[in-house]
Amino acid sequence: MTFDPTAPIIAVDGGGTHCRFVLAQGDQRITAKAGAANASSDFSATVQALKDGLSQLAKEADCTLMELAEIPVYLGLAGVISADIAQRIGAALPFVHCQIEDDRPAALCGALGDRDGAIAHCGTGSFLASLISGQRRIIGGWGPVLGDEASAQWLGRCALSACLEVEDGTRPASRLSHELLSHFGTTADIVAFAAQATPAEMGALAPRITAAADRQDPLARALLKAGAQEIAKRLPQIGWTPQMPLCLTGGLATQYRDDLPTEMQAQIAPPAGPPLDGALTLARKFAQHRAQQGPQSS
Repeated sequence: MTFDPTAPIIAVDGGGTHCRFVLAQGDQRITAKAGAANASSDFSATVQALKDGLSQLAKEADCTLMELAEIPVYLGLAGVISADIAQRIGAALPFVHCQIEDDRPAALCGALGDRDGAIAHCGTGSFLASLISGQRRIIGGWGPVLGDEASAQWLGRCALSACLEVEDGTRPASRLSHELLSHFGTTADIVAFAAQATPAEMGALAPRITAAADRQDPLARALLKAGAQEIAKRLPQIGWTPQMPLCLTGGLATQYRDDLPTEMQAQIAPPAGPPLDGALTLARKFAQHRAQQGPQSS
């Protein structure tokens, strides 16, 4: 079967803040947006967000869900940490031909394009990735309980933990610690919030921390330095060298720039595109592979 590069494809970039959808055909793009997705921490909410976004996409495209379901689709979703989760998501959606991965490959592909280099992605969650001589290496992204260092939710969690240390008298108070304690009320309220907060809710504290860092609040500055150290110590582990470009992606990553080692700062380059562009590239590769394999492929 010959691959038609102008044939329609669908790409989905789903993360802890929102999901973005695009239906591309030739140069035309139709987009939609829905709620947060993390297939590991909240599978049912992820499926519902995907269904909501697909319904919106069908409405924007003036077609039915059944018509959308015939189009090859690539989904890059936070929390897809196993083949079993990917299969469960695929079974819950109407698509005939779909490829489902976690959201990291799409972010890497979108940021680097065809270049060798590395990315440090810090959004609600976080991970590091590199592409060197065609070989992809991705580390991190293991979620709020066991990983996601330097992410927005990690930063919020560290700030609240520091507030409890302030109350214990083992850490100096700062304007940020006073603001957070005032916002929540008591240490008991902080503990109660942390026990039930979603990654997105914990990550929503990050703008308070970065704003405090801009004011040179000592606690906020220490937290950003700690996040930058997490990035700096892991980048060489995935093959990054000072000769390679480094892209800082996600809503929080650029906040760590000034605290990275000088050799890393010198190589920071703008991303070639957003994760959704990467998802589109991977959707096109999936559709091409399916066409080459013939009608039996899925």
